[in-house]
Amino acid sequence: MDFELKILGSSSATPAPDRHHTAQVLTIGNQINLIDCGENTQMQLMRYKVKHQRISNIFISHLHGDHFFGLFGLLSTMHLQHRSAPLQLFGPPGLAEILTTQFRYSFTQLSFKLIFHELNTSVHEQIFEDKFITVHTLPMQHRIPCCGFIFREKPKLRHLVKEKLPNFLTPPQLIRLKHGEDIYAENGELLVANADVTREPNYSRTYAYCSDTRYKEDILPYIKHVDLLYHEATFLDELQQQAAYTMHSTARQAATLALKAEVKRLLIGHFSVRYRDLEPLLLEAQSVFANTQLATEGKTIQVLE
Repeated sequence: MDFELKILGSSSATPAPDRHHTAQVLTIGNQINLIDCGENTQMQLMRYKVKHQRISNIFISHLHGDHFFGLFGLLSTMHLQHRSAPLQLFGPPGLAEILTTQFRYSFTQLSFKLIFHELNTSVHEQIFEDKFITVHTLPMQHRIPCCGFIFREKPKLRHLVKEKLPNFLTPPQLIRLKHGEDIYAENGELLVANADVTREPNYSRTYAYCSDTRYKEDILPYIKHVDLLYHEATFLDELQQQAAYTMHSTARQAATLALKAEVKRLLIGHFSVRYRDLEPLLLEAQSVFANTQLATEGKTIQVLE
């Protein structure tokens, strides 16, 4: 099953000629999740051939414009193209009021059901679950209520080794084996030991998205050992005071958090428009955490099982 992240935008407060506002697409199997929706997101979806009508869930981290100004336009396009499938939207307090006002004054009645989930951005809690994944919030520290998100695949079933399976097993017994159980006769006799006929399940993957925030170590327990961590890195460390004042992070701080969390890979993004050349940000982060990449637009990152 695919577990793939695509970067649509990586600029901070103002866009640059070659960088758009924050937006990412996380595809897990057949499920497409949009994470933040800055201005011009729907154009970026078209540019990178992501079918917006297949988006199942939208997660908005906070109400600064560079993270949600593209949302109303995207929802309007879905409506104009006669979307009928329900869409789940997760966002902070105030987002529902903003959208309701926009819909009211544009006389828009959506063709599909928009299911809004208001988030408590100050706590770490589960906000979504289906048969494959869970999603939890990650409290950020920013100028307004803000949270990140962590996407975790659920534990997977064990693999049956067909050539080792006795032919007397029933379908319910096979399912129990996939769940890690042994098979016993009615008299308690062991018929089939799970370890003899199955092998380990595929690896369950994780992605943590840390939106706008100052350096914040209290989230370390939540992001420990994740496969892929995205963390904002608006400034170089020489502007650490500016980062603290605006409640953002530096490239060195993002890498320090990745190192302490013992993650496998780090993506840095949300770059200040002052940096036309991103190489210094990358080098600063890599000096602390070697396995760092830039979240440049169009980049696709596969997390393997």
